[in-house]
Amino acid sequence: MNPESTLARLQATLPDGKLPSSYGVYFKNTLVALCHALEDHILQTSDGDDIALQPLVLVTFQQGKWYLQEADRYFDIAKASRQVAIGAVADSGFATHKTGQLENVSLIELDELDPIIQEWNLIILAPTYKAMVLCRELSAQEYLPEGKPDVDTERKFYGLWSFDQSLVSAAAEIFIEQTRHYNSSLADSLLEIHHQILATKGPPLADISGVVTRIVTYLQSSQQQMVAINRQTRDLWELEGQALRVSRNLNANKLQAFLRMAQRVDERDTSNPTASLQVAALSETLGQLLDLPALQLRRLRLAGLLFRVGLVSAPNEVFDRTSDKFDEGTLSFWRDRSFIGSQLLQAMPELSPVAEIVKHKLENWDGSGRPEGLRGEDIPIASRILGLVACFQDLTQPRGDRPALSLTEALEECRKLSGIRFDPALVETLGNVVRLADMGLMELPTRPSQLPNVWLEDLGDRTPAAAPAL
Repeated sequence: MNPESTLARLQATLPDGKLPSSYGVYFKNTLVALCHALEDHILQTSDGDDIALQPLVLVTFQQGKWYLQEADRYFDIAKASRQVAIGAVADSGFATHKTGQLENVSLIELDELDPIIQEWNLIILAPTYKAMVLCRELSAQEYLPEGKPDVDTERKFYGLWSFDQSLVSAAAEIFIEQTRHYNSSLADSLLEIHHQILATKGPPLADISGVVTRIVTYLQSSQQQMVAINRQTRDLWELEGQALRVSRNLNANKLQAFLRMAQRVDERDTSNPTASLQVAALSETLGQLLDLPALQLRRLRLAGLLFRVGLVSAPNEVFDRTSDKFDEGTLSFWRDRSFIGSQLLQAMPELSPVAEIVKHKLENWDGSGRPEGLRGEDIPIASRILGLVACFQDLTQPRGDRPALSLTEALEECRKLSGIRFDPALVETLGNVVRLADMGLMELPTRPSQLPNVWLEDLGDRTPAAAPAL
């Protein structure tokens, strides 16, 4: 317990150091219920104009915004009280509400470094009864491992409530002394009122059975509300969990279908049966060298696996055709198929970022490409990488009567179109990879770092692996 807290100071005054049996951990909504029960007693037992019998009310609200939730209520409480002192960090119009303008209401603007701002305290002293709720919020460390809750009403406080006259009087003195460095004259005034109340003789003690009943009722209602909220939340989580599982299963099935389509294209291309795997792997490598964010790398890797889905219905002769990849007629065919592929992928909203990468992979650095004629760095970096790597990889494989080019030869063909079709900086990055491979310092990757189960099963690799995350 914080040695500066009101609870700790009160405990230090007790002969045995033992706090009352009501001491425990309370949710904020329970704390509010306790305070309302005590405050209702003020409102329902108002002694009219007999100021000598009216209570002194001392309260802290942590933040001004929490006080404002109760400020209208405190306007009525103040009219039934001798004096009200309210402490909170001055925010959210703390000092401007009408309650703070009443003559018998004193506002204490707490410093944000004062330990008391972690407390929610209510102390009521009247000649006929005394009552209090003292609470201190759990610290960040005490909230571990779950951490501080996002829901305000689920915040937790160490606290107690009591009608013990000596205990409440001791807490009041501690509270008043804590305000002295903010306003010493106010502290003197509050202490004088406190002593006057203690010295008042004669009036019979109030029947507090009603307030006790209200406390029990409030606590039961609060607990029922919490149970209901927890039940509703749990039910909602279960429903959301079921919906999420169904959605994930559907998405996984759709993704698997697309991956199967891409795999089918590779199977039909007997000249280049691992195109998707190699393009995905080399694209990922270039992306890593360019320090692309992890999310972009995952999308680029998946775009490499799926960039040929537009060829799923292409005639078989397409894969056997001898072609110069830079022939305009052939490029037109591949642009159309690339666009068809991106449209197919758009059918799954979660794949929209991947579809965009595929869609723009045949844009040209000089703006002469398709489908939108994007130029230079207006072309998405992932699309620039995919377009370059797809061309380079295809050149390293035989096609019809054209033999496979060596890595150096394929790179040289790409260099001829540097600044025209390809990003010059990416061509240089690819060149660095090729040089390292030629020197035997690295091997060109043939498989991306993560593979979906579709490929793993057919490759005979039984190592568990999840489908690429988007």
